[in-house]
Amino acid sequence: MPDAIPITVAPCDGIGPEVMDAVLGVLDAAGARLSVERIEAGEAAYRKGHTGGIDPAAWESVRRTGVLLKGPVTTPQGQGFRSLNVTARTTLGLFANVRPCVSYHPYVRTRHPRMDVVIIRENEEDLYAGIEHRQTDDVIQSVKLISRPGSERIVRYAFEYARANHRNKVTAFVKDNIMKLTDGLFLRIFQEVAGEYPEIKADHLIVDIGAARLADQPERFDVIVTLNLYGDIVSDIAAQITGSVGLAGSANIGDGCAMFEAIHGSAPMIAGQGIANPSGLLMAGVMMLVHVGQGDVAARVHNAWLKTIEDGVHTVDIFSRGVSRYRVGTGAFAAAVVERLGEVPATLPSVGYESNAPTFWRGIRIGERQPAVKTLVGVDVFIHWSGGPPAELGGLLAPLSTPALNLSAISNRSQKVWPDGNTGAFCTDHWRCRFLAREGGEATHADIVELLGRIGAAGLDFIQTENLCNFDGKSGFSAA
Repeated sequence: MPDAIPITVAPCDGIGPEVMDAVLGVLDAAGARLSVERIEAGEAAYRKGHTGGIDPAAWESVRRTGVLLKGPVTTPQGQGFRSLNVTARTTLGLFANVRPCVSYHPYVRTRHPRMDVVIIRENEEDLYAGIEHRQTDDVIQSVKLISRPGSERIVRYAFEYARANHRNKVTAFVKDNIMKLTDGLFLRIFQEVAGEYPEIKADHLIVDIGAARLADQPERFDVIVTLNLYGDIVSDIAAQITGSVGLAGSANIGDGCAMFEAIHGSAPMIAGQGIANPSGLLMAGVMMLVHVGQGDVAARVHNAWLKTIEDGVHTVDIFSRGVSRYRVGTGAFAAAVVERLGEVPATLPSVGYESNAPTFWRGIRIGERQPAVKTLVGVDVFIHWSGGPPAELGGLLAPLSTPALNLSAISNRSQKVWPDGNTGAFCTDHWRCRFLAREGGEATHADIVELLGRIGAAGLDFIQTENLCNFDGKSGFSAA
């Protein structure tokens, strides 16, 4: 008998403890070879002053086992508290979020009986980096970070996942028509990587129409790869249209650790009533078993669960008269799965997994790239100013131009307002003032320092600067 695999378990909040107990009971009955270490995370840790939702000492267990099975978390409202999910993903380097979304027609009501989609979401970057600043009375900024290696890693992961799981198509969801640099970078990398997988069809959609088509015709999709925020939204849409978000589990994968969880929340309004559906966490547990090399047990659990759903043994969230046969609570549902261990569904497709963890879980390589030739050609200076119309600010700033840098444009809320700008634009107190090197030349950091000195001496409040650079002769910044 192989040694038990150590895993870390965090029941967390709301319905978390009861569904976790149910899931661990099923896994144990199925013969999972696990050594469980429990940690405290979630609301209790927040109350003790741990702003990330987990006791620092608990990280030692997670890093040592490399596997975290986590229940749903209640994040306190207000400033100063960071989402435990975000904390875990960034702290442990869990770059890939994997959410299979499958319909179980006709046993769970859905308008999409042939749906079988996997959403693969980048997990560390984008707006979820949580970099925000209040810059003026009127304006708060949130920074969207998209990196070349981060994008390549998640895109390559998606194609490796498709190859290992015999999937035929990978679709990228982006908004590159608006965010031409950030989402444009993601799409370019997607297209580059797709060329290395000729056996897999690759296409892309603008995320808004992509989400609409997913909601209307999910059978058109196979694997979807996308950025962090879009992935969060799209994966919940996909899970809901299968019939219930309560049926979906997810995996968060990194090079050294992995975290498995249900996608639903902590549902405090039904906590302690014994009616919660443990299916989402159980499906996360199945993914975890595959990850640790116990594919035989994973298949045993998954098929028993499918047989339970097929037999009409349903919790209240998916119970439907005329479809369901038995309405059961958390414990009774888990017991029904245990009773069916060793059985396979009669109508729903049965599943099978390899005995060892698939290679796509780890070891995603990133291609080497030569650094670009970077040329500094200007600076955007952001000003907090509420003194009057744009022409007045232009009149104050233009004389402050230096021999190297000249004021070329002022915009407000992305609209050009000086010179010859939109005179009817609704303006706030947050102004982007673009200074470019004269005669299309280059600038230096010393030139920018001189400019800022002049602006500060004039009593204007500059709150942020962004250097404007060309890379290999191509513009690296958006138009004014």
